Amino acid sequence: MSAAAHTPDRDVLEAVNGVIVPGFFGTELPQWLADALDDGVAGVVYFGQNISAQTEALSASIRAHRPHALIATDEEGGTVTRLESVHGSTVPGPAQLGVVNDPELSAAVGAALAARARAVGVNLVFGPVADVNTNPANPVIGVRSFGADAPTVAAHVAATVRGIQASGAVAACAKHFPGHGDTHSDSHLALPELSIAASEIEDVHFAPFRAAIAAGVRTIMTAHIRVPAWGEAPATLNPVILGKLRALGFEGVIVTDALDMAAIRESVGAGPGAVAAIQAGADLLCIGNPRTNLGGSGEADADRHDYLEVRDALLAAVASGELDLDQLRRAASRVRLLAAELDAARGLAQSETAEPDWAPAVAAAIGIHGTVARTQERLFLLDLRARATLAVASESDAFRRAFAAHRDVVTPARMPQQAAPVVEHLDRALAEIPGGADLVVLVDRIGVPGAQRDALARLAASRPDAVVVNVGVVPEPGCPSTLDRIDARASSALAAGLVAELVCAPLARAGVPA
Repeated sequence: MSAAAHTPDRDVLEAVNGVIVPGFFGTELPQWLADALDDGVAGVVYFGQNISAQTEALSASIRAHRPHALIATDEEGGTVTRLESVHGSTVPGPAQLGVVNDPELSAAVGAALAARARAVGVNLVFGPVADVNTNPANPVIGVRSFGADAPTVAAHVAATVRGIQASGAVAACAKHFPGHGDTHSDSHLALPELSIAASEIEDVHFAPFRAAIAAGVRTIMTAHIRVPAWGEAPATLNPVILGKLRALGFEGVIVTDALDMAAIRESVGAGPGAVAAIQAGADLLCIGNPRTNLGGSGEADADRHDYLEVRDALLAAVASGELDLDQLRRAASRVRLLAAELDAARGLAQSETAEPDWAPAVAAAIGIHGTVARTQERLFLLDLRARATLAVASESDAFRRAFAAHRDVVTPARMPQQAAPVVEHLDRALAEIPGGADLVVLVDRIGVPGAQRDALARLAASRPDAVVVNVGVVPEPGCPSTLDRIDARASSALAAGLVAELVCAPLARAGVPA
């Protein structure tokens, strides 16, 4: 029997629900979530599969049940977008902004992201990424970061926070404390470890969070990473690490990364993890959703199940005395105050200003190595990227659409999505290339040795005319590939359009300017 079956006191149920923001399936409000909102759930998290032309109406239906609801989404610009997940982001990404290095431009992007969020009823943007990407092999941060230099990242994080929060109606969320930039694995799939010295973490990786706090950031998200210098528990569940965040002067809402990610789900479990996170000092528990989180059950009611797992674990912990009710109430109070302040500002927010043309900034950030223009009417698009995680999309559709505006585009039969077999299946894919077609290859992990580098080495021998489009971290100058290359620094609709123009400039389809 679940804890809910014992009919807890209303104030206990509201305190428990008041620290939870679940994800859910679909573009309409499910009944279970409507009931949960009536029972005090703090709000919801939107993912790409929740977004439609009716998202503003969906937000209104949520607020009909919970007037001060927090409605959150990951909207980082560049590679990671939920609101534009169908076609790809149309604003510059963090890595591009870091190269251009104009903090005022980052502030403008932040303001644009907030305006887009507010237009569909979202009031909490899970961004900017405040991680310093000091590890070029990092599989989950990469171009989501403003770069590998802590002062540069700090300046752009602060500017983006100011831009997002300028109206007062949308809160920013700097992530992922204490810093996810020097990890070697993806917390959506495993529990990464940050094994560098504590002094380096505090000197380098804390810097953007200090800047975000100084800029007035309303929320900060924790990382599901283990930091041996500060104990074995993941940062999300670690009172020492969350205590360090408070010691930096942060008085806002501490948000967990999604508790259904494998780093928590496969170690302690989402329910016990929720209890431990509140005990450690977190305020708001984020639950992703099983359709997009790798390893989730994918059952039709898995969203409701995940919510109940967290809710019932908290109720049981309060009932047994394991979780202090006063601590839970303090967390819920911080969340409630944030939601009320954002709601009050929602009606006072000024009218939006027109967005600038972002293309020149992105064009300035794109790196070109060699001669990348190609002239054949047909173009074969080969995507060597591995399968996406919840955070980072890895679909080639934005590039296919962009190239199709200029050329006849052909793609191979779908290859296995794991990274390791890419080279093994390369010959099969290359055999499908029509005679006389240009070859464009999409990659995102050529900064380190591995399958994609191996594939490029083989292509350099068999197809030296291929053009490489790298949407990941730019490799060091010693990268062995001799192929012509474009470093886009994001996988987005905006970057794809500019890349396609570079490759296809000599030959435009009839009626389409070159």
